[in-house]
Amino acid sequence: MNQAVYVAWRSGGDSIGNWGPVGKLERIDAGYRFVYTQGARKLEGFQPFQGMENLEAVYESAELFPLFANRLLAPSRPEYQSYLEWGGFNPDNPPDPIALLSITEGRRTTDYIEVFPCPIPDSEGCFITKFFLHGIRWMAPTALQRISHLQRGETLSLMLDIMNSFDRHAVAVRTSEIQGRILLGYVPRYLAYDICKLCVECNPDFIQVTVERVNQNAPLQFRLLCRLRACWPDHFVPCTSELYQPIPEAALCELERPS
Repeated sequence: MNQAVYVAWRSGGDSIGNWGPVGKLERIDAGYRFVYTQGARKLEGFQPFQGMENLEAVYESAELFPLFANRLLAPSRPEYQSYLEWGGFNPDNPPDPIALLSITEGRRTTDYIEVFPCPIPDSEGCFITKFFLHGIRWMAPTALQRISHLQRGETLSLMLDIMNSFDRHAVAVRTSEIQGRILLGYVPRYLAYDICKLCVECNPDFIQVTVERVNQNAPLQFRLLCRLRACWPDHFVPCTSELYQPIPEAALCELERPS
């Protein structure tokens, strides 16, 4: 299981801004640790998070930092059980907050932050990830209608949307009907770059996208949970660009606790 997630921030403050990693949150024996990555310096316009103003510090806390705790639905909310089920979790055995953030992405309508895990190979050496489909609200009405009739395990298909003017690495998800495939939405941007590489390097027979859950009464951001399984090429290493690297000496510098 992933014990760490990256924090992505969107520059530009609108729907066409550029996403990039600016920090890393991980589970440690004493609780949680957060460090900024080089993206915090490279992405134009980024400002440090409140209470974590020093980009070169290592922040540790016994409790989940408020920045992330506030992105999880409170157990006291009446829809909390449904919230867990939307992500495929058992309400009788609530997941670790890192696991929950990995699926729900910590998205809020009031800011431009998303949380995501870096994929790791499974026991068979394959690329496995689950994600909620993005962009449903911008699709044609037929897409939402078709989503409501999808069945668990149903096969979907990927399409590299190279003509997308907003994101040249965009990966579309469609139904697999032989005739009249329907565009349902998009792979999250934080996965798109690596999935583009897998689509080129893996035999098509070794890339499979299936329906994990359809949450009929959930908000659109939690409506369709997908599962992707693909080969893991020998030289393939996700999340390794400069933007993902911890700021120099961050792991060795002073420990700070958010105020």
